[in-house]
Amino acid sequence: MRIFRSFEEAADIPSPIVTTGTFDGVHIGHKTILNRLKKLASEYGGESVLITFHPHPRAVLYPDSVGKGLRLINSQEEKIELLSKAGLENIIIIEFTREFSHITGEAFVRDILCGILKSKVIVVGQNHHFGFNQAGDYRQLWNWRSRFGFEAEEIPMQEVQHETVSSTRIRQALADGYIQRANAYLDHFYIVIGQAFADDPGLSPEVPFIRIPVTEYVKLLPPEGLYAVSCAADAFYSRGMAYIPPDEEKTSDIFVHLETYEKDIPGKRMTLFFHKRLLAYDRLSAPEQYLARGIDEMHELIF
Repeated sequence: MRIFRSFEEAADIPSPIVTTGTFDGVHIGHKTILNRLKKLASEYGGESVLITFHPHPRAVLYPDSVGKGLRLINSQEEKIELLSKAGLENIIIIEFTREFSHITGEAFVRDILCGILKSKVIVVGQNHHFGFNQAGDYRQLWNWRSRFGFEAEEIPMQEVQHETVSSTRIRQALADGYIQRANAYLDHFYIVIGQAFADDPGLSPEVPFIRIPVTEYVKLLPPEGLYAVSCAADAFYSRGMAYIPPDEEKTSDIFVHLETYEKDIPGKRMTLFFHKRLLAYDRLSAPEQYLARGIDEMHELIF
């Protein structure tokens, strides 16, 4: 997958089949759009393109209200990894600014999607809005087709167990500790990617852990407690138990006990795949007893 940081850099993409959005989580609804992009790209002899934004528009436009406490399912690194695995060919990451937010939907389509990129097809999800004041929508895309020379498609929202899938719904499931529900909406495991550091004996002398700092402050973590995870780094793979400390410990680190440990793990980029919450945080139990209970729970699971 090719990564571009401006529209001008991406101007030579052949016959672009384009979608746009934050794609936080790269969930089942996003994957439906991406699969349609791939099919259309094959039909048109072109390439699939996602235009996305960083920082999140809400963080820029509403820094003192909804943007202040904004938390996202994925860091930018994680989102790029998931999009690449989903088969996207090109991603254009645009720095979102207040100035950019004042581009009207019509100007965005006319000058950028058609003018610079020369998009063949523009695909959007149901209820997707774009442009100044979010005034652009699929109805307008449909009306602009002949004037600007592109085709337009709208992809309906996806449902899991009769519930509409959205990034907001997934964030709420994660915040409540419902990992399996979030995974069902995502259609993959919730992940954390970070650098692995050496064992932290201060957590428990009896149970060895590695430490993975979460460096992107907007990354949404599940609540404090113990979680069943699988861990991958290059060719290394192990089951494990992740410990997310309570807020009062004032750390964004995740501590991971690996079922299988190799001495060269520290220093590697590790991906944690979250399967299930094992235990909520227990303030009454001794740390060693609490961690031992979690490990026992982890060993009983098949994953």
